Amino acid sequence: MTSLLQNFQKTRAYSVELCSPLEIEDYIPQPVDFASPPKWHLSHSTWFFEEMILKKFVEDYQIFNPHFSFLFNSYYHAVGERAIRTERGTITRPTVSEVYQYRIYVDSHIEKLLKDDVSEELKELIILGINHEQQHQELLITDLKHTLSYNPINPVYKEKFNLTAQKNEEEGWLKISENIYEIGFEGEGFHFDNEEGRHKVFLHDFEISKSLVTNADFLEFIEDGGYENFKYWLDEGWNWVNENQIEAPLYWQKIEGNWYSYTLEGLKQIEPEDILTHISFYEAQAFANWKGCRLPTEFEWEAASNQLKWGKRWEWTYSAYLPYPKFKIAEGAVGEYNGKFMINTMVLRGASTATPKGHERNTYRNFFHPKYRWQITGIRLAK
Repeated sequence: MTSLLQNFQKTRAYSVELCSPLEIEDYIPQPVDFASPPKWHLSHSTWFFEEMILKKFVEDYQIFNPHFSFLFNSYYHAVGERAIRTERGTITRPTVSEVYQYRIYVDSHIEKLLKDDVSEELKELIILGINHEQQHQELLITDLKHTLSYNPINPVYKEKFNLTAQKNEEEGWLKISENIYEIGFEGEGFHFDNEEGRHKVFLHDFEISKSLVTNADFLEFIEDGGYENFKYWLDEGWNWVNENQIEAPLYWQKIEGNWYSYTLEGLKQIEPEDILTHISFYEAQAFANWKGCRLPTEFEWEAASNQLKWGKRWEWTYSAYLPYPKFKIAEGAVGEYNGKFMINTMVLRGASTATPKGHERNTYRNFFHPKYRWQITGIRLAK
C-alpha cells in the first residue's frame, strides 16, 4: 500500500504547508458562523481519521485526548455530542501546539496501519479521509481569507498567492445538440456518494459560454444599476441585496473612484480582464438575467464539460442539490457526509484555484446556500 501511504502523507503535509505562513494569532479567530478557524480545520480532519478509522481498526487504540471528539466533531450525530459551530473561534485550548501533536500522533498510527496489507473497507475509508481533508484544505484557505478580510490593514497571507488573478483562455459559445446524455460517475476511482446513480437526461439544444464572466463584464452590470433594479433578481435574492446592502461582489471596495478587492496578497486594484469571483447564486442569476441569458443546469454543464476549460472557479448552476436516482444514504456516521444536506442549496460544478490538485472531477457536485460567496465562485452563461 505504498502509494496509498504516500498519498496520505502528501495530503497531510499540504494542510501543514497551507498554515506555514500563519502566526499563532491567525489560527483562532472566527468572525462569521459559516467559516471555521485554521486550528479547527487541522483538528477536525485529524479527528476524522481517529474517529472513523483508528477506533475501529486498531485494537486497544488509545485516543489522544478524550475531549477532542466533542470539540472537533462537525455534524456527525451518530458519533455523539459536538461543540457549537458558531463558537469554534472561542476555543483557545487546546493550543495550536497540542493540535499539531494530535496530528503527529494520529498520523503515526495511520502510517503503521498502512505498512501492512489492508482490507478493502479500510482502504476505502482512508481514501475518503484523504478526500475529506482535501475539502477542508480548500475551506481552510477560503475561510482564512474571509477572516483576514475583516482586518482594516488588509494583511498579506503570502506573496504570489492570489488565487483569483486568472484570465479566460477561450471565447465564444459552444453548441450542444439535443440528445439524451448520461449523467453521474462511472468507472473506477474515488467519488462521493452524491455522484452515484448514473442516469439518462434529455437535453434540448443549448449553447454554453466557453469563457467565464470577467470583472469587466460585471462592472457593466454594476454601472447599469444592476444592484438597484429589482427586475433582474429573484424575490429572495432582491431581499438579500436590500437587507445586506449589497452593492458589489464580496471583497470589492471603491476607493477614490477605483475598484479594489481584498486578496491573499493584500488589497489589489481590480483587473478588468480577470475572471470574476466571490459571487453568490443570487448575483449570478441576476447577472445572467440582465445579460439576456441564464445559468446552465448541472446536467447541461456536465454534458458540455469535456469540451470546456474549467477548474478556475466553482461555477453556479441553476440546479437544486437533489439526490440522483437510486441514491441511498450509507449506514453509520459516513452516511451523514452528503445526503442530509440535500435541501435549500444549489449545485456548483467544476473546481477552483483553491481546490487541491487531483481532487477535481467533472461529476463532482459541490453545493452551497444561494447567499454564500466566500468560496471562489464564478459565472458561466448559457442560452
